[in-house]
Amino acid sequence: MTILSSFAKQVAKLWYSPDLLLIGQRRERRMRMLASLVLVLVGSLWGVFFTLQGGWGIVLMDLLLILCGLGVFILTLRNQVRLANLLLFGVIILVIVGMTLLLDPNTTAAPRATHLYLLPIAVAALMAFRDEPIWLRYGVALLCLGLFTALASSSWAPSSAYNLPDEVRVTGSWVQSIVAMLMLFVLLHILQSDAVERSILDRDLHVALREQQFVLHYQPQLNRTGQVIGAEVLIRWQHPQRGLVAPAEFIGHAEQTGMIIPIGQWVLEQAVRQLRCWNDEPLFAGIGLAVNISQKQFRQASFVADTLALLAEHGIDARRLDLEITETLIVQDLEDLQHKMSALAERGVRFSLDDFGTGFSSLSHLKRLPLDTLKIDRSFICDVLTDSSSETIVRTVIGLGQSLGMTVIAEGVESEAQQQFLLSNGCTQFQGYLFSKPLPLQAFRDYVAQQNS
Repeated sequence: MTILSSFAKQVAKLWYSPDLLLIGQRRERRMRMLASLVLVLVGSLWGVFFTLQGGWGIVLMDLLLILCGLGVFILTLRNQVRLANLLLFGVIILVIVGMTLLLDPNTTAAPRATHLYLLPIAVAALMAFRDEPIWLRYGVALLCLGLFTALASSSWAPSSAYNLPDEVRVTGSWVQSIVAMLMLFVLLHILQSDAVERSILDRDLHVALREQQFVLHYQPQLNRTGQVIGAEVLIRWQHPQRGLVAPAEFIGHAEQTGMIIPIGQWVLEQAVRQLRCWNDEPLFAGIGLAVNISQKQFRQASFVADTLALLAEHGIDARRLDLEITETLIVQDLEDLQHKMSALAERGVRFSLDDFGTGFSSLSHLKRLPLDTLKIDRSFICDVLTDSSSETIVRTVIGLGQSLGMTVIAEGVESEAQQQFLLSNGCTQFQGYLFSKPLPLQAFRDYVAQQNS
């Protein structure tokens, strides 16, 4: 029951999660999940039919469909988008070609029609691999078009043993042609709508940056005594028509288009200015701010110089600024990362490794980089009381941080029981809804006054 409950929870998070990057990505994930379930269902039905008919070659193809559907579903749950798409499209293309050659010969009475599905598959590939390298996105689409052309122009078949009779295929050709064209029309409409949505979002982001529609919220970070010692800075978009927009709705697009660089710089500047404003307030003078830094922002050649100039301009203690990086950034260009982090750390800037345990960093990375803080990902904290693996991971991260002389912060703490578990294992800094949601500036000031007075 525990396994089934955990599995159902993962499916629910994936289907209804508010943390997905864009509406389009939510739609794509749902479509991928539905496609995987359809593959399992179709493969099972046809597998039973051809088993009774003794068509073992087709049965193997149906078994491939079932395994593909299960694989895509699991990969989607694990958020491994590229692998899920490669498996899904690879198997679908293989099955369409196989069915065209084995079941659907080109005759004068009934021309081939199964290969028509390669046209909507090509359009679907343009959407599914939209954020992948150009060679992959257009490579899959061109492969579909090339196979379509070859099958439409040839009558060759490896064997006639599985050919369906012409009287069945005449009706089937009409049905498959209509279905394939309807699929093509629907996918072209989705592709056009998606392009319009992205264009509008891109335009609105430029306007938001120019007209300063972004606002900052602050999620408090507390120590074991309940005092606020810092806060994570989180961006929100005060859209003139849509109201307050969560970052999940636009950060992904900003990453893809490069808009994350000026947006990230704006957040950093606002955080430093806020620290400067607090210099003269005793209650806030010791509070630090943690700012998330994107990969593209950190890779800018001028990032170190710009950050140091910003600190010098506002005259703040650099130790109050905490730059949060992710494990993905570590594994991509360690040498450049180490050089830039060291240059900033020498001037007092602190660094946190965000969502630790969800990426691919190793102990050697932790040893080489001037990190001050490890942040335990909320996914482990959520299940720490019910899942033995999460419990072990949390204990290990806390022990690792302590042995390396780092501070460990637990993100996503939502219950007193979770906090007590963390305290009993040596974690003394917390962030989560148990204490406070992200707050606008004035509400954060009131919260600090309440907790620290």
